[in-house]
Amino acid sequence: MADPKGFLTTGREVAKTRPVGERLKDWNEVYVPGSLLPIISKQAGRCMDCGIPFCHNGCPLGNLIPEWNDYAYREDWSAASERLHATNNFPEFTGRLCPAPCEAACVLGINQPAVTIKNVEVSIIDKAWDANDVKPQAPERLSGKTVAVIGSGPAGLAAAQQLTRAGHTVVVYERADRIGGLLRYGIPEFKMEKVHINRRIEQMRAEGTKFRTGIEIGRDLTSTDLRKRFDAVVVAAGATAARDLPVPGRELKGVHQAMEYLPLANKVQEGDFVTTPISAEGKHVVVIGGGDTGADCVGTAHRQGAASVTQLEIMPRPGEERNANQPWPTFPMLYKVTSAHEEGGERVYSVSTTHFEGDEDGNVQFLHLVEVEFVDGKLTQKPGTERKIPAQLVTLAMGFTGTDVENGLVAQFGLDLDERGNIARDGDFATNVDGVFVAGDAGRGQSLIVWAIAEGRSAARGVDRYLTGASSLPAPIRPTDRALTV
Repeated sequence: MADPKGFLTTGREVAKTRPVGERLKDWNEVYVPGSLLPIISKQAGRCMDCGIPFCHNGCPLGNLIPEWNDYAYREDWSAASERLHATNNFPEFTGRLCPAPCEAACVLGINQPAVTIKNVEVSIIDKAWDANDVKPQAPERLSGKTVAVIGSGPAGLAAAQQLTRAGHTVVVYERADRIGGLLRYGIPEFKMEKVHINRRIEQMRAEGTKFRTGIEIGRDLTSTDLRKRFDAVVVAAGATAARDLPVPGRELKGVHQAMEYLPLANKVQEGDFVTTPISAEGKHVVVIGGGDTGADCVGTAHRQGAASVTQLEIMPRPGEERNANQPWPTFPMLYKVTSAHEEGGERVYSVSTTHFEGDEDGNVQFLHLVEVEFVDGKLTQKPGTERKIPAQLVTLAMGFTGTDVENGLVAQFGLDLDERGNIARDGDFATNVDGVFVAGDAGRGQSLIVWAIAEGRSAARGVDRYLTGASSLPAPIRPTDRALTV
């Protein structure tokens, strides 16, 4: 146990954010650089080293949280980094982007604020990079086997790194022009600066992983070609089929999917554009969808100089305390104020869009909505609550329905889908096609980054076993796992 009295004598402190007026002028991460350094050791000391650490169960990766909390408390950052990397390939990603189900499962959280596990995690890995402790881990010998990984999001990267370290020759195919998947073009710079992706890619290249960008499997390269070249294939193409809103006026100019809007803002930061082709500057912006992607749209619109930002959610506003049907240690649905929400805008709950209204040139100008409520378990419109709000840019951030089947990848491989539209797989993450495996959102459906990395690591074990007959690679989950967090 790090500090036997830490949870009694030390209150919870988290990373400080920069003033809103300052951070809206740039795209840098919102947190004050170095704000965790003076407090993180004591924060790690709040960990009680529980006999049954429920934080392990809350984390799909099975992170060894009490162990690296103890090392962080003692400021043995090298040992903390080793323990952190034992279960997580990319802790700088999860430390910034994961909603921390481990903290929801923290035993201290039963009657006190939970340990700041996420802040400790990101402090450990940032210190490891600063100290040059993150080294390439090239395999001692090569197996002679080859693996193609389709998709370079967190699941694909995790699978690729594990398989490369096991001695296989791995090539990652990405249809975008840069590696990273939604980490690159779906996550705004103010949530995670892309330097964190870039240096991991360089580490993986040094280990032997090869990357091919601008190649879409199913269009630019067929499944037949891929299977001729490789002994195994991992499909980690994500669940990129966005949920649409089929209401009158959807065709108007200015109504876009979130993943049409957000990547362009990231491309400006990459230097591809001087200004984004879809900008919120001077416009009344409406974001439909109350989740993390919606919040990303809100923060992006603020930085582009929107006249106003309104975020709509069809469900009622969540409570600020756990509901009785979401007891500890499950992951509760709570009212969350992200850094983007701190920056302004209005959030409207229990409303549904009925239609869009445009001008004579076909540009969206207004969004018509109506309040809704649950009646006999069904969302029902409330008569007399219809109204319209200004909307010159609308982003649809309502989630995803499954893997993309339009590009031919699924059909060319002959992959079976499950009842939810995801690629079906068995306990080893193998599909119905011999030698083809699936990991991440493509097989699980839209989920958290921590699940994606866990699935990538687990699928890598299945591939390794398929290629060699046995595997010593860790497999933190099985496809049917739901843990305490879903």
